[in-house]
Amino acid sequence: MTGETALEAVLKRDRLVVMAGLVIVFVISAAYTVAGIGMNMSAVTMTKMAIRMPGMAMTPAGWSPAYALLVFLMWWVMMIAMMIPSAAPMVLLHAAIARKQGASARPLVATAVFALGYLAVWAGFSLVATLAQWGLEAIGVVTGMMEIASPVVAGLVLIVAGLYQFTPLKHACLRHCQSPIGFIAHHWRPGAGGAWRMGLEHGAFCLGCCWFLMLLLFVGGIMNLIWIAGIALYVGIEKFAAGRRWVTTATGAALTLAGFLVLARPFFAA
Repeated sequence: MTGETALEAVLKRDRLVVMAGLVIVFVISAAYTVAGIGMNMSAVTMTKMAIRMPGMAMTPAGWSPAYALLVFLMWWVMMIAMMIPSAAPMVLLHAAIARKQGASARPLVATAVFALGYLAVWAGFSLVATLAQWGLEAIGVVTGMMEIASPVVAGLVLIVAGLYQFTPLKHACLRHCQSPIGFIAHHWRPGAGGAWRMGLEHGAFCLGCCWFLMLLLFVGGIMNLIWIAGIALYVGIEKFAAGRRWVTTATGAALTLAGFLVLARPFFAA
């Protein structure tokens, strides 16, 4: 068997190659997140401190361009680790359709471009989240533990996140995320350029579906592994719960109630 023939045999196993690539990306990004992504403390240490010393106040780190870049990478790598599992069915479907249509001489390249377009959207979100964290730390709303210090602000974020679950925009974006076949049918474009645009579009729908859920990390702690894993797990459940609108409704009600309870806590403490 020649080298070219062996390569062709491997490339025909699109599903295996793409899945292996996704697993590698997930493992690297998840390990990097747990390690703390270059921060002074690992996410494991931050999580232990949040459990043992809830409400602990720490002085935020001094911001510089280098530190801002580090925080951006923290957010982006964390988003990759959280979103890749639930995006995997769409990426695998794109690979299968690209191979069957034969519109591209390199279907795996087109699928890789599709995935990069998807992750580029979350890079944009990570940039906005970094700027928000910078600003909130500057005015004392977010602590050095990377969580909201004010119960009022935390409660309001929970309430707004809960109410967003009931909005038409949330459900419109969620429908696209829950139906990979429907998305492919309405948005398919051949070639690498088309794959990039499709990746951006699918990423935009996922962002519209999940962005408020991601902002809950400010409530529980941006580097709190319990919140990271919990939100990622819920995103996966929600995407695979097509036809079960009660999942989104129940979550919206629970978040809204939790927000009001956080707002009321100071009155009960008094």
